[in-house]
Amino acid sequence: MEASRINRAKQFLPFDALKGFKEALKEKEVEYEDKKELTEETLTELNDCFNKIEIGSKVRIKYYKNGKYNEIRCEITNINYIKKKIQINGNESINVCDIINMEL
Repeated sequence: MEASRINRAKQFLPFDALKGFKEALKEKEVEYEDKKELTEETLTELNDCFNKIEIGSKVRIKYYKNGKYNEIRCEITNINYIKKKIQINGNESINVCDIINMEL
């Protein structure tokens, strides 16, 4: 009698059809960050750096995109002053207002 109760109870246990799927999903979860407000000093430093860059300059940029901060070493391929964007590595563009640090 006891064995049948145990077998009956097994049918109500959680079933994981895709072994390891929950763990894989957990690894893919993204931690989103709030965009930080820049200080006047940082804005002045960024402005100085913007005034020095030219097309072809190699820079390291830290910027905010899609809810997180990214850092990239790249080459400036175009500067659009009207749209306030910097094009890097030929195809990707970064909004100037999303940049929090830039080093030549």
